[in-house]
Amino acid sequence: MESRKRIVVIGAGCFGLSTAYYLLQRGYQDVTVIDRASVLPAPDAASTDINKIVRSSYADIFYTRLAREAIAAWKDTKEWGNTYHESGVYCALSLGETYTDKAYENDVALGARVEYLSGLDAVRRVFPPTVNIAVPEHARGYINRDGGWAFASQGISRMMEKVTALGGKIIPGKPVAELMKTDGKTSGVRCEDGSVFEADLVVLSAGSWTSSAFPELSLQRNCLATGQCVAMLQLTPEEADMYRDCPVFLNFHTGFYIFPPNDDNIVKLAIHDCGYTQPLKSRKADTTVSTPRTVLSHGPDGLRIPKASLQKLRAELAQVYPELAKKPFAATRLCWYTDSPDENWVVGFYPGDPNLFLATSGSGHAYKFLPVLGRIVADGIEGTLPPDVSQRFAVDRTHATKDSTVEPEIRAHAPAQLKEEELCTPEDLLPAPHA
Repeated sequence: MESRKRIVVIGAGCFGLSTAYYLLQRGYQDVTVIDRASVLPAPDAASTDINKIVRSSYADIFYTRLAREAIAAWKDTKEWGNTYHESGVYCALSLGETYTDKAYENDVALGARVEYLSGLDAVRRVFPPTVNIAVPEHARGYINRDGGWAFASQGISRMMEKVTALGGKIIPGKPVAELMKTDGKTSGVRCEDGSVFEADLVVLSAGSWTSSAFPELSLQRNCLATGQCVAMLQLTPEEADMYRDCPVFLNFHTGFYIFPPNDDNIVKLAIHDCGYTQPLKSRKADTTVSTPRTVLSHGPDGLRIPKASLQKLRAELAQVYPELAKKPFAATRLCWYTDSPDENWVVGFYPGDPNLFLATSGSGHAYKFLPVLGRIVADGIEGTLPPDVSQRFAVDRTHATKDSTVEPEIRAHAPAQLKEEELCTPEDLLPAPHA
């Protein structure tokens, strides 16, 4: 009977697709993934991107272990092709910031190929000699060779292929109008075009749209949509070749990170911090919910980031690659996370409804787990998660204090409110004359 369960997954992103894949692998025969976007991978999904960091450097050893499993899976080129690039990840260490020190201890404890680096010369040695990298005299950090980055959009496309190869259905252009109920329990979904998908189980993996699309679930606290600031540089082939062999640079204290150039010679840089919210009045309920502002909802305007964050990105870039800081930014993007207060994901049944399961709140650190993430969700659905893991991800859990958060302190601050008048203009993408 279990194998004939009708399962509908809302959201064809990282959580939704990985969940569908693992359920199909376990013999469930009727698995349908629907997504609001008419084109997949969805152009404005957080997982639709040129690259995401793949690292095991976590202060919480639970994620260190899981990340190392994911990295081992990423290395299987038969499954993932050239999606994963093992460039290494350099983590800068800062005085008074303990997250990275603990992450280093966990990496060492689990046998990662790490090297502690102290002083200017030691740090410079892990970057190509052709690169002008600004390193403070007393810099310290470490390089983890077991990590790098993944071509995110390609990874999602590969997972879509895996789902369909196992008999799963993926249907784009299906924004959900409502969750249908029978005797107080979820019994399917009705889409805005009137189509109905009846289900024995609905898995809600709508990413940053989770709270705004389903305000009746009151998920704003556990699934807060925050916009994170990203910028891109377009390098010439010659410039890109100089930086091609750089590791990912990551500073947990400031939230700044930057990738080596991709095949299109684009360098992406971003800040992983508390981000921005956009509170909007819900169309479905008398409430205000943070709602993503993206290229699909606002056109090119949806890609603009606040000027203050753009300036911070350039200032942080100058502290790492001063020559690149002199170049204009080619583009910006607000990348929308789904944040939980304690940075742990939300994976569990909605309280009081055994037919509605949540798999969301990636909190900006879920993509790297794409090859293994669905296993946790499938275990949760089948009731086989260890009690401590189940409680860690429970929808109604008591949230941890700041001292035991999954991510660095900069992520514990309250997000700012997005203001349209403060967003950058094309002129702001240019460097200052003296830069």
